[in-house]
Amino acid sequence: MDIQTIDQQYQQLQTQDQQVAQALQTLAGKLQSAAQGGDNSAREWLLDLREAALTIQAEQQQTTALLQAIHGMWQNQAQQAAANPVMAGFGGTPTGGAHPQQGGLMGALGGFLNSGFGRAIEMGAGFGIGDDLINSIL
Repeated sequence: MDIQTIDQQYQQLQTQDQQVAQALQTLAGKLQSAAQGGDNSAREWLLDLREAALTIQAEQQQTTALLQAIHGMWQNQAQQAAANPVMAGFGGTPTGGAHPQQGGLMGALGGFLNSGFGRAIEMGAGFGIGDDLINSIL
């Protein structure tokens, strides 16, 4: 899988996240209107929706933590490869004279770490059924 594909998949995941948030907001609005209109069951359903939103939020936070761990692993690999260029797809000898070659581990790591996905994860960006949405449900 190349960096462009990873970025596209990450963008698609963010779009789906926004769609989930919008669907929850729409449903919450309908349930709030029904509760205000006298539907006694709507208040209970609204509480159930809030619980579901909290569960989705926890899952998203765990997914973000996993992606950050993967990104951290790649950063660690890049640092190790920079410290030992012979092992990172560079020519030369362990005593010096290393000459970078195209591609190799450093090329892959650099591409990943500098991708839109890599930068977003490094900055702590994730997904978000935010607290504002959950708070607005009640």
